[in-house]
Amino acid sequence: MARNRMFGTLVATTLLGAGFVFAQAPAAPPAAAGRMIEYSNEARFQLDLKVPDAALATYLPAGWTPNVAAQGAAKDCNLRAIFIDRVTINGPDGRPLGKGSSRVVWLAAPVKEPGGANVQLIIGGLTDDAADVPGPFGNYLLATTHTMQRSTTAAAGGAGSTIDAQDWNFTAASGEHLELHLKYEKGVGNKGNANETRYYSAKNPTFFQISRQEQVLDILRNTTTNPPDRVKEFTFKGSGGSWAKLFDGTEKPLSWDNILWINRTVSLP
Repeated sequence: MARNRMFGTLVATTLLGAGFVFAQAPAAPPAAAGRMIEYSNEARFQLDLKVPDAALATYLPAGWTPNVAAQGAAKDCNLRAIFIDRVTINGPDGRPLGKGSSRVVWLAAPVKEPGGANVQLIIGGLTDDAADVPGPFGNYLLATTHTMQRSTTAAAGGAGSTIDAQDWNFTAASGEHLELHLKYEKGVGNKGNANETRYYSAKNPTFFQISRQEQVLDILRNTTTNPPDRVKEFTFKGSGGSWAKLFDGTEKPLSWDNILWINRTVSLP
């Protein structure tokens, strides 16, 4: 029995281009300080990576430095490929923004801004929505080729393991390419408290969004903390265009983080 699992509710398997069936989202977290511009309910898969330091440095604005953890689940990570299914996107009035949903892949670097604060720097993205180019950070590319499928397979009567699968393939006309295939045994995620994260633009480093978010996280594999490894199949490919030097064949996956749901209130300062 193949099904999609979105935010704790089973719905029929859905591919891009087909009709979407949305589960009821959990309650929104309290609004962040600043001017709220949107609320989104998302499912994400985050792959922590170690890419060449010299290559990454060419994407950082002057005065910005990598913030690489020396221990813990994010140890050695200097770049994240974040595959995001934006299931619902709503404005401050509650109405859908744009198409009301989209798929986007971020390349995000954990960094310190010149003042010393720990933030996330969006150095690029691929989106399936032409209206979202160049996006809030000014560096989204349109994925002229894009497919995404997320599914859950559960044995009849609840016997045996529940297996989830994700397949993403996004490519821009200029050659930038991010591809993920993953099959894993579903576990029980941990819900964290709401927190605020600042996402800055590598293209315009004076611009940032304040994201107040809460999420349920399930770490499937990690090279430092060594949780039970539930990844059954995995391939990742990054290449092409302006990202070629980041993905030269020496990139190393470090943590496989399944974010079953994330609620975000996005504000501007």
